[in-house]
Amino acid sequence: MRKIRINIDGYNIKWVIIITIWTFFLAVGMSFSSEIVLKNVNIVTAFIILIMIIFIGIIFDLIGIAVASAREKPFHSMAANKIIGAKYAVKLVRNAGPVSNFCNDVIGDICGIVSGAAAAIIILQIRKLSNLNIPYLSVILSGLVAAITVGGKAIGKEIALKKSKEIVFRVGKILYYVYNKFGIDFLPKKRNVRINQKER
Repeated sequence: MRKIRINIDGYNIKWVIIITIWTFFLAVGMSFSSEIVLKNVNIVTAFIILIMIIFIGIIFDLIGIAVASAREKPFHSMAANKIIGAKYAVKLVRNAGPVSNFCNDVIGDICGIVSGAAAAIIILQIRKLSNLNIPYLSVILSGLVAAITVGGKAIGKEIALKKSKEIVFRVGKILYYVYNKFGIDFLPKKRNVRINQKER
């Protein structure tokens, strides 16, 4: 019989608290902003904003999958040669859990919720401006949003799995420039998780 004991130094609890707070404020901010903007633009602009929201969700989903599937080893040689962005690529892979959680679950889910709300606002605008009561309009638009989202994420997943190294490296470059220009480090050092195994 084998007992596995995992000692975690509080990192996971801290991350859960941080990501919960971040999710709340991001969701409120994005929902509030999109609602105000969508109510004050024409139908065409509203559709463009809706597509942009869906696209943001797809891009972050792609990044999350790429980070989760990328290997750390190739970036070490790049970092040794002092290639810009390589060190941040290593940090991304080492923090694959939190990064993929933030990209896939937080941003992805928020974009899904906001896009649904945006679609509802667009439907109300169409009915108000045209005085038309098109049967199943909300169902059709909701289905269209879902189809674009799922289809886009399916394509993004294939790209992320095949080009994980390139994607992670590009994101690492962006993080490098953000840190050097604004002094913001999105990837603090992760503490170690120790696993002790006892067999008896």
